Amino acid sequence: MAQITLVEAINQALAYELKADPQVLLLGEDIGKNGGVFRATQGLQAQFGEERVRDTPLAESMIAGLAIGMAMMGLKPVAEFQFMGFIYPALDQIISHASRMRNRTRGRLHCPLVFRTPYGCGIHAPEHHSESTEALFAHIPGLRVVIPSSPARAYGLLLAAIRDPDPVIFLEPARLYRYAKQEVPDNGQALPLDLCFTLREGRDLTLVTWGAMVKETLVAAETLAQDQIEVEVIDVATIKPLDMETILTSVEKTGRCLIVHEAARTGGVGAEIAAQLAEQGLFFLKAPPKRLCGFDTIVPYAALEKYYAPDEKQIVQAAHELMEFV
Repeated sequence: MAQITLVEAINQALAYELKADPQVLLLGEDIGKNGGVFRATQGLQAQFGEERVRDTPLAESMIAGLAIGMAMMGLKPVAEFQFMGFIYPALDQIISHASRMRNRTRGRLHCPLVFRTPYGCGIHAPEHHSESTEALFAHIPGLRVVIPSSPARAYGLLLAAIRDPDPVIFLEPARLYRYAKQEVPDNGQALPLDLCFTLREGRDLTLVTWGAMVKETLVAAETLAQDQIEVEVIDVATIKPLDMETILTSVEKTGRCLIVHEAARTGGVGAEIAAQLAEQGLFFLKAPPKRLCGFDTIVPYAALEKYYAPDEKQIVQAAHELMEFV
């Protein structure tokens, strides 16, 4: 079986669902003939036709509104925004309508749709191309927020998102698109939503992260193992709804928790995890939960971008600080 990248796994999942379900269709800017800015939809219009893979004008609010209307009428649209920083014109449609449709109609209507977008820093992009504002959507009732971190999880989670009867915000870490390859069987098998993935077992400290930061966190775990510190690495994957049971079970074992994300610190998902640990797991803890995050600033341009998100050395240092807490 050939190994594929994360962006190729996205393409593979989309192709599988387009073939399996005639109600699925794709729409977005330049996703047809050009295959999208990162080529996530490359070849799909040629395979499935312009009615199923539709290029749209540069109008994010229109893309979201059109997708919502399609979903209410029984279709399963997968709408792409070119970058997360371009999604803001669509917030009114997503927050005021997609997230509320089931409640507004008391269950008569719902929105089985997916909003896909690349997100995060690390690709040397200009302003609005490096946003990591997942906490905005995690705060909205009625939205599910999913973030894959490997080709296999991208394939399985996207299948599950498309099949879900409610709206899903599917955030794809741009700097992982072509970072690594993995064997991903094209068998249509979805992965469960709303559950964390434990990527590494450990006894001394729990590292909680998601998206692109999984890469640095796993490298840091290897370094810490050389220092005789065995860490458990948890990929949250679905940040809304949040699987606190898996995190609490791990922290009950280790007694310490470091939460790593590249998004700005204030009001981030890491703060929610830390708060729930304090509420539900206080007596498990040997040290206060610690957050290692991006800064409360706009992501800088390429020359300074490498200083924005936490790196392996910072994760290792923060883990040592937690281990020294008595």
